[in-house]
Amino acid sequence: MAEPDEPRSAGPSRRVEIDKDAVRRDLMKLVLTIVELLRQLMERQAIRRVDQGDLTEDQEEDLGNALMHLQDAMDELTEQFDLTPEDLNLDLGPLGPLLPRDR
Repeated sequence: MAEPDEPRSAGPSRRVEIDKDAVRRDLMKLVLTIVELLRQLMERQAIRRVDQGDLTEDQEEDLGNALMHLQDAMDELTEQFDLTPEDLNLDLGPLGPLLPRDR
């Protein structure tokens, strides 16, 4: 009988086949989901600051340009990895979707 600490022999070793492209795409999906969440939070904060009058006109313009460039980069990356905005909205089960669906 084998000792409890010894691994059991399951016969011939089995290799797990990993689709490198799928792993790369899924990793990019996770990264882009996090970036999209942060982008949406930054956008909401920017709108609050503009509404409160905390920013100068130049700051508002710079902020708007930065958010537009970030959105353009997100669009390029999602297209490059054949992802849609819906792909980035993780389902958190009973909590619902990660990202608001108002986009």
